[in-house]
Amino acid sequence: MDFISPSVIKRIASKYGFVFKKGLGQNFLSSQDVLEEIAIAAEIDDGGVIEIGPGFGVLTNELAKRAKKVLALEIDERLIPILEDTLGEYDNVRVINQDILKTDVKKLIDDEFDGEKVSVAANLPYYITTPIITGLLEGNLPLKNLVVMVQKEVADRITAEPGTKNYGAISVLCQYYTETELVTIVGANEFVPPPKVDSAVVKMAFRDKPAVEVKDEKMFFRTVKAAFSQRRKTLLNCLVANFSQSKAEIAEIMESVGIDATRRGETLSLDEFAKLSEALS
Repeated sequence: MDFISPSVIKRIASKYGFVFKKGLGQNFLSSQDVLEEIAIAAEIDDGGVIEIGPGFGVLTNELAKRAKKVLALEIDERLIPILEDTLGEYDNVRVINQDILKTDVKKLIDDEFDGEKVSVAANLPYYITTPIITGLLEGNLPLKNLVVMVQKEVADRITAEPGTKNYGAISVLCQYYTETELVTIVGANEFVPPPKVDSAVVKMAFRDKPAVEVKDEKMFFRTVKAAFSQRRKTLLNCLVANFSQSKAEIAEIMESVGIDATRRGETLSLDEFAKLSEALS
């Protein structure tokens, strides 16, 4: 079924009396090229894929051509009958009316895919992008790739290198668990209705093990969060504000791992964050 073009998307919406909800971040992609890029980046290889927020099923349609099974989670119950219509030709697609943030994803993968590694593909609502990505990264899940459409500025932060203005806590989090890659930039005019900002597709390929070895992950991420808590301040002052040690003690700890006290958090590599968090423990 061809339902990629804006005119067809609008016709489907009219047929079902569907009104796009801004509060749910409902901006449906209408670019065949971008849909194919997302599906290819997911590296499904006739395996399983989870889609978050299928909308009218435009991306689901593309994933179903490549996957052994597609499990689509849609929070908006109004879309379920529409998806039954638009995806009716596929017997390898299952749509469930469920909120990804309230879902036991590990159990879902065990039940639906026998615990095999799967990819995740999604056009994420901007307002819950970070909670969804964080949950999938930290969930210790059998995932292969996470390919998501996000606001362009979020994509820039996810893929940012140390020492750049976009590098922050989300950069470290994503790059600790995955290898990140900017797939493509998508203009606002490629959506129905068009959002106010441009978007981008990011691929996060899960590492076999984290990028750096740490004894205490909680301390590692606590250190990272502290380092970016006040970007205009030096790393030393940020750490003093977030840890119990004195300024002199933290300065000594930083010196012991070869990190200058005048540096700022955005200049530290993952390896330096690992050394610093171990020393602060």
